[in-house]
Amino acid sequence: MSDLKSKVLRGGLVRVTAQGVNLTLRMVSIAVLGRILEPSDYGLVTMVTAVTGVLTLFRDFGLSNATVQSSQITNEQISALFWINIWVGLVMSLLALAVTPVLVAVYGEPRLKWISIALAGSFLINALSVQHSALLRREMRFVVLTLIEVMSLAISIIAGIAAAMSGYGYWALVVMALSAPLVYMIGVWWAVPWVPGRPARNVGVRAMVQFGVTTTVNSLVMYVAYNFEKFLIGRFLGADALGIYGRAYQLISIPNENFTGAIGEVAFSALSRVQDDRERLDRYFLNGYRMVLTLCVPVTLLCGFFAEEIVTVVIGEKWMAAVPSFRLLAPTILVFAMLNPLSWYLMSTGQAKRSLGIALMIAPVVIAGYALGLAYGINGVAVGYSIAMLLCLVPCMYWVVQGSALSVRALLSVLWRPLFASLLAISVSYGVVSMLTVHEAHLLRLLIGLPMFGALYLGILLYPVGQRAYYLGLAKMLLGRDAPMPSL
Repeated sequence: MSDLKSKVLRGGLVRVTAQGVNLTLRMVSIAVLGRILEPSDYGLVTMVTAVTGVLTLFRDFGLSNATVQSSQITNEQISALFWINIWVGLVMSLLALAVTPVLVAVYGEPRLKWISIALAGSFLINALSVQHSALLRREMRFVVLTLIEVMSLAISIIAGIAAAMSGYGYWALVVMALSAPLVYMIGVWWAVPWVPGRPARNVGVRAMVQFGVTTTVNSLVMYVAYNFEKFLIGRFLGADALGIYGRAYQLISIPNENFTGAIGEVAFSALSRVQDDRERLDRYFLNGYRMVLTLCVPVTLLCGFFAEEIVTVVIGEKWMAAVPSFRLLAPTILVFAMLNPLSWYLMSTGQAKRSLGIALMIAPVVIAGYALGLAYGINGVAVGYSIAMLLCLVPCMYWVVQGSALSVRALLSVLWRPLFASLLAISVSYGVVSMLTVHEAHLLRLLIGLPMFGALYLGILLYPVGQRAYYLGLAKMLLGRDAPMPSL
């Protein structure tokens, strides 16, 4: 078990560090492409991905998580899951082609035809990498997996920027979307010397398929809930409005997605390995939950307060219209950081049906929220979205912990520390920057405000909030010294 503890910590460190690299690469791509492409270019591609993105949820049919979550699995079972993934990928590609005329008719935009056709091939490419990627996660080979992900992202960004600079407009975004999964697929096949056997029946995958189907339906419900506003904006407000809103949403959600995704992969693999030891399971989960909140809460609040500076510096002054939506979406992203990690606990213990029930509760509330705000433009959508997510926060927490040793009090005891430290640090740093006379010098304001905020947050978190011993314990474990898992 000490070997597992070591793998968890080192895997988590590698994934978080890599996400810092990924975040930098994505910010560079946003900054460069945002200055070359127009809002309508992003709007056109988003019109397609907002709809075909639903099909993306079926690309692994939840079977990668089934491979990781299972306490024991055979080569025959993995092979069976591989061929199921291939068939699902082929079906999704054909459905993406079939939906193309509908997209063109609904949006009244003929340019969507070839965008949709081109992106259809990504489903089969993704299907080829599902089980190889899952095996890397199951074996907790996160260093290798991270290198492959960084390489695929870097190559796709280079290809996209090259296409944009060559004058291909929105096709640059299509190039990025296709090259990333292709490079990733090549990488995982190179890293995992496993070759699938012939398709076979009766190898004991029924329970895993049922788990995968439930998790896929759960993902589908959440995808619709969290993305239907993009369809509404594109349909009723147009490509330019969708492009602006989409840039704001993507920019503010990148840090949360990166850090939650990085820690989540390690956490899910580790929690699945200790799912039968509830005491260790709860302790591992709360430690992972703390790491996510420690990283995501301050970054989200920073984005909310320094919205104008971040948008202007990262994607340019021509995107200033995105600033209000960027700021108003901050509560939504903050709630995501608090809720999304709870799925690790449910999925690792096989409670996919409970997770689906929570998704079915959230979806209508969220859709009603931003649908009511649509009449007030993209900013009204952002406000409705944030209010709806805040209303869902506490009920979801209670539902997750029901019947377990966890409690909402335990979750809140983890949450208040980074939240308090972030609020105090942002109040001081933003207040100081606001008193400066350089109101239009956005880069200078960031150069002053960000280091000040970071130093204040770290100092408050370690000392007044009392987290010094906790993080010192983590550091000792990472250095290979014998130390118990830090307590909460």
